Amino acid sequence: MSRAEVTVLGAGAFGLSVAWACVQRGARVRVIDPNGVASGASGGIVGALAPHTPEQWNDKKQFQLESLLMAETFWQEVEDASGLSSGYGQFGRIQPVLDEAGLVLAERRAASARELWGAAAEWRVEQASGDWCLATSTGQVIVDTLSARLHPRQACLALAGAIQAAGSDIVRDGPQEGAVVHATGYEGLEAMTAQHTRQVGNGVKGQAALLEYDARDLPQLYFDGLHVVPHADGTVAIGSTSERYFEAPASTDAQLDDILSRAVAGVPLLGGAQIIARWAGVRPRARSRAPMLGAHPFENGAFVANGGFKIGFGVAPKVAQVMADLVLDGVDRIPPEFQAARCL
Repeated sequence: MSRAEVTVLGAGAFGLSVAWACVQRGARVRVIDPNGVASGASGGIVGALAPHTPEQWNDKKQFQLESLLMAETFWQEVEDASGLSSGYGQFGRIQPVLDEAGLVLAERRAASARELWGAAAEWRVEQASGDWCLATSTGQVIVDTLSARLHPRQACLALAGAIQAAGSDIVRDGPQEGAVVHATGYEGLEAMTAQHTRQVGNGVKGQAALLEYDARDLPQLYFDGLHVVPHADGTVAIGSTSERYFEAPASTDAQLDDILSRAVAGVPLLGGAQIIARWAGVRPRARSRAPMLGAHPFENGAFVANGGFKIGFGVAPKVAQVMADLVLDGVDRIPPEFQAARCL
């Protein structure tokens, strides 16, 4: 490969998406990750792309909305270029309405969604029905049509395939040439903390499981803090824990067993499903809890894209767009609360 115009450090959701956006604009890109593609939290199994509630609107929620609306085109282009499936599908999400107060709140949010989301998607309250649903004392559920899903590891492999098909490299080691983008997950946040006077961010461990149950064209379910996400390959993902303190980043334990028990209690159809994978990984959470984008605060001339935490894949298309604008064109369209310097 000829000399790279952009070097991306990290082959997870943010790193690969930024690299792909730069490739699409004609840049020569080198992605470097000593552990390979999707070796960290981006190699997970849940993949719930769900919006924030349509209320108390701010730049973060608008950014995520725009990204979710970009997602279908973004992932279709990735699949067309790579010949690989990302597992993307927009089938919506169902949540229970637990009580009368929750019903009033859900109806208020439905009205807010009509104003904020426009004709792009719905947030509505309807009668619970069918086997793939959630039992509630009110008999009502919230349905939003904006939520989508993908398979995180498959999506990363599809991105990597698209980048390589365009003639750019993904390697475990190599020279850093051109503009350098740090997308190095929670280890990158820890490295920045070591250069600062206070914590920049931290890792939050999550555990999840994959079940053999074919619900591929059905909406995801969210209840009791759990995501139940049907995938295109005939599996269903259950997740996840949020562990601020942990000793073994990649191991699963009784906390996952508890999640599985709660999932089956809420969705009895999953009771006999075989567990085909147990997964654990550490997600990067910036101190501000927002994605950390823009000029690297400690590396002169470099850039950073980190802190995706629970919304990384959901915001990845928009992150890729604004980072490519900045890195290639010098145009800064990053919302103020996402600016790396303000996340310190």
